[in-house]
Amino acid sequence: MPTPSRRRRATHVLLLGVALLLSGCGPYSDDTDPAGDGPLTLGFVNGGDSQFHTCLQRSVEINAKNNFARLVTANSRQDAATELANIEDMIARELDAIILQTVDTDALKRGIEKARSAGIPVFLTSVSTDPEDILGAVVVDLEAVGGLDGQWIADDAAGRDVQVGVIAGAPGAASDLLTDGFTKALPANAEVVAEESGMFDADRAGKVAGGMARAHPGLDYAFVANEQMAFAAREAFDAAGADQVRIVTVNGTDEALAALKDGRFAATVSNSAANTGELAVRNTIALLRDRKAEKIDHTPIRLITEDNADTAPLYCPPGY
Repeated sequence: MPTPSRRRRATHVLLLGVALLLSGCGPYSDDTDPAGDGPLTLGFVNGGDSQFHTCLQRSVEINAKNNFARLVTANSRQDAATELANIEDMIARELDAIILQTVDTDALKRGIEKARSAGIPVFLTSVSTDPEDILGAVVVDLEAVGGLDGQWIADDAAGRDVQVGVIAGAPGAASDLLTDGFTKALPANAEVVAEESGMFDADRAGKVAGGMARAHPGLDYAFVANEQMAFAAREAFDAAGADQVRIVTVNGTDEALAALKDGRFAATVSNSAANTGELAVRNTIALLRDRKAEKIDHTPIRLITEDNADTAPLYCPPGY
């Protein structure tokens, strides 16, 4: 009997080994011997502490180890000024490249300018910019992610006039793209009656959801910009007597798949943080070594509902 796809992927990841923190060695999947150029030292500037960010960092750490690279990490915690300070610190360390999960498009531009002036290439995760300004990127098409949730509501509403609430993340690159894609995909019969930032924080998202339920007792749907916030929003809606609100969200974690099956969530969009981290490290190294790699690569995305939850891609496999 064939091994289920989710189990096969988990087994593959576990065979790669588990890294501890910053450095190490392991096989690079290329016939070219990297030893002649010596080990690379990479920096990873993370954007926050959500489940996505945590899984992304573990993936970067593990894949840096498995690809002979040393790694220095920093976390901007959703603050643009901290991101710039982290990039300046990475520049001072004279790294070979910086992998960046940005928190803000303005900070991104300034950070890239600083790094380019110092001769240090920048590789982006989740979003991209002018390809001439960066080493490369692994892009999650965030507008398309939001758009899949919006289209699900369009199909589910089936022409009925409905009210929609939006609980966004932190203002800036990722959240803005998600919510823009979502709202653009909504049909004319779906009215966004409330939109507020949850800052990718569960406690705050719960308070926002409670306020929406009280202000809009006829609310039919809520788009929540990640699943951690979505769980808190579900609890808050239910506590406020708004258990009719159907939640659509983003990520595709195992916990969310269970929530799809028991009806707490209506839909989510999978975009594996583990895949993003792996592609970021491998492509960064390949491009630095002048090996073949996509300059702008893409993390696969997929709409997940109760009907296909059993075949959803792994979000953050065991060991991450």
